[in-house]
Amino acid sequence: MPTIVFLSPKGGVGKTTSAMILANQLSQGAPVTVIDADPNRPFQSWERGGNAPDNLKIIADADEENIIDKIEEAAAATPFVIVDLEGTAAKIVVLAVSQADLVIIPTQGSQLDAEQAGRALKVIHQQEKMSRSKVDYGVLLTRTNPAIRTRTTSHIMEGLGNNAISVFDTQLHEREAYRAMFSFRQTLDGLRGEDVANLDKAIANANAFTMEVVDRLRASKQARAGEAA
Repeated sequence: MPTIVFLSPKGGVGKTTSAMILANQLSQGAPVTVIDADPNRPFQSWERGGNAPDNLKIIADADEENIIDKIEEAAAATPFVIVDLEGTAAKIVVLAVSQADLVIIPTQGSQLDAEQAGRALKVIHQQEKMSRSKVDYGVLLTRTNPAIRTRTTSHIMEGLGNNAISVFDTQLHEREAYRAMFSFRQTLDGLRGEDVANLDKAIANANAFTMEVVDRLRASKQARAGEAA
């Protein structure tokens, strides 16, 4: 079953938020296991709120000694596995990427963050050399303004495209609802519109991101099947 790894060398780019959004939306239709391999254990903290859906299981005892076993066990038990990692230098990162069907690299729309995302791309390219097989990935722009596309963001998008770097069409916008998920330890759909502004737009944005992830996984699976044939 698909394993989706979230990877970022830089904090504050919305990595865990992106992983949380995807896990919550996928769990509405299928069981999901999240392997919380970030040392801060943000998913474990969120789960303590008692609002995690029945379809969402969180594993918070993964380390570099057992990460592959944890991923394999989760993939055998649930249709989707999401791995939330921190940094790029640790051995656990390389091991998790080696098991990934899709790596998502969140980055904000700034030149500094885009340059830092290049470190995550190096990890992917190193894994491709070691395994001699392609690692599917996508750069995800986060915390963008839904109404205005800045010149900086346009410049970054152009640079990524010119370097043949895969980028998600969907961007995760700056939304109060995404922060509220952690503040209230609640799912996105569990939040109330009277408490959170533009909740409907946040849900629509989250669903668009989730559908693009599913479409990428489906296309990747078809491509591998074609190569095998």
